[in-house]
Amino acid sequence: MPSRRPMRILLATSNRSVVGGVETYLQSLIPSLIKRGHEVAVLYLHRAFNDTAEVVDLGDTGIPVWYWPDFLNDPAIRTAVAHWKPDLVYSHCPDSLQMEQALLADYPCIVCVHNYWGTCTTGRKCHDFPHPHACERKFGLACLALHYPRRCGGLNPLTAFKMFQTHRQRNLRLNEYRRIIVSSMHMHREYERHGIGSDKLRLVPYPLTDPSLERTPFARKQLGGSLLFVGRLTALKGVDYLIRAVPKAAHLLGRDLTLTVMGDGPERSRLETLAQQLSVQVRFPGWLTGKEKIAAMSEANLLVVPSRWPEPFGLVGIEAGCLSVPAVGYALGGIPDWLIGGVNGELASGDPPTVAGLVDAIVAALNHPDQYARLTRGAWEISHQFTIDRHLGQLEAIMHQALGETIPHTKAVSAFSGAAGA
Repeated sequence: MPSRRPMRILLATSNRSVVGGVETYLQSLIPSLIKRGHEVAVLYLHRAFNDTAEVVDLGDTGIPVWYWPDFLNDPAIRTAVAHWKPDLVYSHCPDSLQMEQALLADYPCIVCVHNYWGTCTTGRKCHDFPHPHACERKFGLACLALHYPRRCGGLNPLTAFKMFQTHRQRNLRLNEYRRIIVSSMHMHREYERHGIGSDKLRLVPYPLTDPSLERTPFARKQLGGSLLFVGRLTALKGVDYLIRAVPKAAHLLGRDLTLTVMGDGPERSRLETLAQQLSVQVRFPGWLTGKEKIAAMSEANLLVVPSRWPEPFGLVGIEAGCLSVPAVGYALGGIPDWLIGGVNGELASGDPPTVAGLVDAIVAALNHPDQYARLTRGAWEISHQFTIDRHLGQLEAIMHQALGETIPHTKAVSAFSGAAGA
């Protein structure tokens, strides 16, 4: 359904290049907003890596795109932005405190928080000692004191102090935004705990960013043993736990399991060595995109999301579900917003996350053909609720409310959580 009136929306973000989930979301959002009659511009902080880099505005939409350092140094650009007259800034947590402050001073702003922005010194909301564990502490001076004992991040005290100061400034500015948008019930609770009231806080789950996935028909999949991980290879993504879980789950199921690790990162070499030591059949194709990514997902029997930190959402599970691929993962962060045990996959306890818990979840998902058939159907049905049109309807309602415009109430909810709405 189209918006009540078109708006001029300035998107503020760190990167114009597509480097992660934030930029992929914006790349999908921009043409969808334009299609619904809005005018869109982009203000970004970091230049593209090179002339051939994929960018959020796709390079051919004809929308205004401004570079923040140019904005600071060139009065003509500041004048151009002012003459464009944004109705509202839709911010995506730009790295620059100066950029954030300037936008808050001059325009009505809403912010979509894609991580623990202003509520955690490291942005991970997780500590490593005595074992990896999600942190439920409210942000404050104690975070600085516990940074080293809990191994929250790096060991350089100066770096930790600078990070703390940055997030402290962000924390103090949270209430200057007219609305704060989060993607999951977990993140909703996180910002509630930090004093953001129901007048500002809104839950809008991420949408599918690949339109082709919305149109995929249900696929009847045969029960097999192909496991898939998709993501950056860092310690807290838990791929080492997954590799350790594969031979144990295979033994309990009485059949071979194979694993495809789609992604790259600093842990890749260590993970390859671990797989060799445990004689696990693992393929590391690196990052795949487009048709190659969809093909790899379609061939999998089960997506595994073994993150040991509280992921704010976990969109990869929705993408796989559109291809009738169920998932397993730890009950941490925003994962339980879309992963419902016994419906579209299986959940392992996240308190704390263990290899044994992951083994049990994999076995439960792949142990019986009838149960697996129900999970594939559930994965497809749940994932097809996360459409861009639904997302935009919720987002437009929030934007109008942030501007003081009265519109019919639209409740923004996670698929099954009954969260507070717009």
